Amino acid sequence: MSYLSTLNSLLTSTTSRYASLRRNLTSTSEDDSNITDPDDSHVSRVLRAYYTEKGRPFPAWLGTDPREAARAQQKENPYVTSRPMGSLRGNSSTSDAAERPGQGRGLSDLWSDSPGPGAQSPVEERGSLRRGPLGGRRMGAQPQQQQESLNVRPLPSQRAGSYQTQNPAYAQQQQQQQQLRGGGRDTSSPGPPPGSSGSGSAQERLKARLGRGSSTRSVESDDGKGGQGQGSYATQDFRHTCEQHEGMAGYGWDEYDVRYGGRQTIHDAGNSIDITTEFIKIPGGQHGGSWGVRVKGTPREDAPARLMSTVLFYAGMEGFGSLSVQNERDDLGIVGPVTMEGSSNELGDFKLQVTEGPNSNLHPPPNHKSYENKPLDRTMVASLQVPEGAMWQAKSLIFSQMKEEIDAMIAEYGQENAPPPWATFTVGNDIKEGNMHVVQKVFEGSFEFDIIYSSASAEAPVTSDDLSGAIEKATTQFAHRFKKLLAPQAPFNKSKYQDFAKSMFSNLIGGIGYFYGDSVVDKSYAPEYEEENEGFWQETAEARMRQGGVRLEGPSELFTSIPSRPFFPRGFLWDEGFHLIPVADWDMDLTLEIVRSWFNLMDEDGWIGREQILGQEARSKVPQEFQVQYPHYANPPTLFLIFESLIDKLQTKWPTKGLDDPLESIRSAHLQNSDVAKDYLRDLYPLLKRHYFWFRKTQWGDIKSYDREAFSTKEGYRWRGRDTRHILTSGLDDYPRPQPPHPGELHTDLISWMGMMTRSMRRIAETIGETDDANEFTGYETAIVRNIDDLHWDNKAGTYCDATIDDYEESVRICHKGYISIFPFLTGLLPPDSPRLKAILDLISDPEELWSDYGLRSLSMSDEFYGTDENYWRSPIWMNMNYLAVKSLYDIAIQPGPHKSQATEIYTSLRKNLVENVFNEWERTGFAWEQYNPETGAGQRTQHFTGWTSLVVKIMAMPDLSRGGDGNGVEHGEL
Repeated sequence: MSYLSTLNSLLTSTTSRYASLRRNLTSTSEDDSNITDPDDSHVSRVLRAYYTEKGRPFPAWLGTDPREAARAQQKENPYVTSRPMGSLRGNSSTSDAAERPGQGRGLSDLWSDSPGPGAQSPVEERGSLRRGPLGGRRMGAQPQQQQESLNVRPLPSQRAGSYQTQNPAYAQQQQQQQQLRGGGRDTSSPGPPPGSSGSGSAQERLKARLGRGSSTRSVESDDGKGGQGQGSYATQDFRHTCEQHEGMAGYGWDEYDVRYGGRQTIHDAGNSIDITTEFIKIPGGQHGGSWGVRVKGTPREDAPARLMSTVLFYAGMEGFGSLSVQNERDDLGIVGPVTMEGSSNELGDFKLQVTEGPNSNLHPPPNHKSYENKPLDRTMVASLQVPEGAMWQAKSLIFSQMKEEIDAMIAEYGQENAPPPWATFTVGNDIKEGNMHVVQKVFEGSFEFDIIYSSASAEAPVTSDDLSGAIEKATTQFAHRFKKLLAPQAPFNKSKYQDFAKSMFSNLIGGIGYFYGDSVVDKSYAPEYEEENEGFWQETAEARMRQGGVRLEGPSELFTSIPSRPFFPRGFLWDEGFHLIPVADWDMDLTLEIVRSWFNLMDEDGWIGREQILGQEARSKVPQEFQVQYPHYANPPTLFLIFESLIDKLQTKWPTKGLDDPLESIRSAHLQNSDVAKDYLRDLYPLLKRHYFWFRKTQWGDIKSYDREAFSTKEGYRWRGRDTRHILTSGLDDYPRPQPPHPGELHTDLISWMGMMTRSMRRIAETIGETDDANEFTGYETAIVRNIDDLHWDNKAGTYCDATIDDYEESVRICHKGYISIFPFLTGLLPPDSPRLKAILDLISDPEELWSDYGLRSLSMSDEFYGTDENYWRSPIWMNMNYLAVKSLYDIAIQPGPHKSQATEIYTSLRKNLVENVFNEWERTGFAWEQYNPETGAGQRTQHFTGWTSLVVKIMAMPDLSRGGDGNGVEHGEL
């Protein structure tokens, strides 16, 4: 498939400190001028070195080195691991690079953030199946010294608030040890020896090579004209993507609508600049329309008087199609706009232009002889020919091209008279045929320029004036729509909450993307995966190690909203349903397209993989042993919440008028015409049934074998995929469960999810006229609700509990008060007059149990496991569960019943606590967080977690019941 890789800018900022390069690069490039074999080009050699260093097999498109003998064919399955999935990882092992001393002299040795040979591998710790690289999804705020590209979850001793982090002597000792390992970010500490790869950031390794490994200092020239020969070389970090804990003061969308565009800002405190991009879609023509981006840079208040910044934009074309620069080659650079033209089957003919920007743009002065050959008031353009499938490695490819320029400058000007950093770190002026083109601009102070894409089938090319008008229109349109659909209600209708609410929602909807590629699946269907024997977790671990049925499947495509753009850029099944709850209020058509995309991933049995790691780029961010998906693993069926939302809106006649939006007939087609909605449900219905009965078949729980007394002998459920410490498939990872694991377990949360799913299926069947099916689902639903009480209610504990089998083969309940205990309530299975409701409400509102000033704790303070071990779902506050609690409280509060008053009081207080805390942390840190500390309210784990944490916007838009209101006419279930 062809596509245009756009909007990928590589940003770096440097202070106005002038210095000289003191050492030539130890790794040199060979002359490629006479190379005719594409397998022996510089790019091919760089890529081979990269894959060799990473210990990965070469992709099919990357030929072997013609200068070497044919490599031995890899015999082992690349996904075989000596460690079972979910086991403690890496405590005694080192990284692949460390196991291959003498290798690693490839591209990433200079530029990558991965540790090089001899570097000690960070300690890995087990975590969620929703993980990033080596720990991924389950990650706390990490020390700055840690390898951030690995996204490793910190050990308990490394977490904020631990004794070790609060003890200055211990912290100093650990910092010294980290620096000795080469992992520190302190640029004043000695670097690795010249020629070694060491560890730390890519820039630190480069500076170590340039600076002979000695400590450095920077000298500012009084006249601001260079100070060549003084001091030493220093530079700030390059930015390619926003990553965790890299000195950012916040980043993300300020406002965004997928139909029109929006504005996002990167507050780069580390580089003393704020970058704003305003992205606009302009409809017209037969190929998806045109678009434009306005890029602005504004020095921050603490920026030096003369801040130099360099910005790179690259565009690439993969597959069938063409992309070429139309400007004539000029070794001095381009004066005026840079123009590219391209064509593909999907896009037709198009033009891409990078403008000069306004006359107010300033550029570095000509203070070095290099300016004669490369004046920085011109735009640099370099063309590359990138092998198919390698476009996603653009950062490494660009740095490779830049490295050649550095070599040439050092050779020409010498080590003691090298140009300043902003003149040295540049691409070459090399316009030629290629499928990737890099455009670089260097500025002093504030800057602005446009990137404009014009479809040839549109009525007219887009201009900068068009872009200005479209930006203003999109801002007005967004504000009007947000006020109508998601405006915060009292007490959050104050001005300070408006920007917060808009930003949170915009980052949620701005995280929607398209993913394509193959995935790794274990289709062995090993009998151990039935998990029927005692000790099953050991058997399944051994079966996973065999990896006999692991294979690549696909390719598949997925349209999805992701949890975190910088940290989890891929689809997660149980997150998705929560993500789409606010999106459904904004754009139902968009929401249902995402839902359809997920169900199109279903296999012939009805299984959908929980984590969609599609393609080589996605897999590069996840360790191999965690890339495999297992067809007996389920995940909470949250997408069925969206079907209930659709039906609720149809029944309550959701308002779609007065929005003054020319695209409203598309956004709300399913709501304006119920036949459109019914056709959608009818079309998807066979897949929904297949998925539903897959759950019943694979996640069933054993009632008969243990003589359990229950209304139904069939409606009991057990998550597959658990071990002694986790049920990762449940999404609640380390929440305490019965010990040891037993095939006779029954799980409260799963039967509750099944109750919600069954209710949804019954309502769908009723909506599309499938009467017989509706009656069948009614029977299942009744049995599930009855069995929840019969199997899981514990009179002594006064709460719902998991069940297991004891040493005497008797069924017993194991109670750990927390989210699990209130799951029937969270999923809306308890009516307002339920005899269990009073105990649930008391548990929620008790400060010694779940209540805190910042939201509901995941585990009761009274539980022996509160705050222990990983402490992931053992105390922290999670927005998705709290949203379900707020919604259920609201549903009870607006209906007649004995608990109406108590539910109203709890609803009002919980809503206020949640919103104020997330808002306060957003103001304090610049970020939304994965979870929040129940003792302090502090955001923790993953930052810029704008997936289900954005449900705070939905909570803000819910009615204020503090003054005895009844919801302003909002019907039960509509929220």
